[in-house]
Amino acid sequence: MNEQIRVREVRVIGADAEQLGVMAPEEALEKAREVGLDLVEVAANSRPPVCRIMDYGRYKYEQKKKRTGKNKQAHAATLKEVKLRPGTDLHDLEFKLNNARRFLMEGDKVKITVMFRGREMVHTYRGRKQLNQVVEHLKPIAKLENAPRMEGRFMSMILVADREAVAEAKREQEEKKKREHEEQEKLEAQEDPQAPHGEKAPHKKTSQKKTPRNDSPQKPQQKPQQKPQKENQEQEEGQKEKEKEKALSVSDASPAEQGG
Repeated sequence: MNEQIRVREVRVIGADAEQLGVMAPEEALEKAREVGLDLVEVAANSRPPVCRIMDYGRYKYEQKKKRTGKNKQAHAATLKEVKLRPGTDLHDLEFKLNNARRFLMEGDKVKITVMFRGREMVHTYRGRKQLNQVVEHLKPIAKLENAPRMEGRFMSMILVADREAVAEAKREQEEKKKREHEEQEKLEAQEDPQAPHGEKAPHKKTSQKKTPRNDSPQKPQQKPQQKPQKENQEQEEGQKEKEKEKALSVSDASPAEQGG
């Protein structure tokens, strides 16, 4: 900073981020003093080194403020506990191990505790065997902070996340999700090759003919009434008798008309 800069020439950036060009450190320092600021080296490994005209006190304050903000935003590690029993079956053990893995991925510490009751205290080796299984299962992302030890009727240990391993596991999860998303897009593109890349193929709807709906109540169809067969026969006989009477009346009237 200022007179401590011992190089032949520097590239200078002004207070308003403007490029002032390459010049001797003495000339750059004179420009900084003209505006009441400091000449600070910000990129010593560049050729030539890069210096900036700035308020060094304010710069240090802003850097400290940024570091404090990052520390506040960082996840505060808490101690989570997962409890087991010497007789915990495989299914329940896998469920509890998944919870422990989730806690470690979130940056928390995990306390694994095996609880003993009654005569189970005689067989504490079973609890230690379970804890060894947990360590073996979580070894890819966890480190053993406190080894298993007895505390009354409880045997417990503490695991802490391996930051590098957790970061790698998260990257693998993101890559896996990305691959699954790309495969899904390929399948959708194969279903509809004409669809633009990145757009989902529209779902084709089958056309169905709709019959017009008649909301008016339908009247029941009346069946034609059929006359009884006996009644029909009587009508036919009556018609025949009328025709006979008519024929007789005609035959009786014809001689009288002739005599007249």
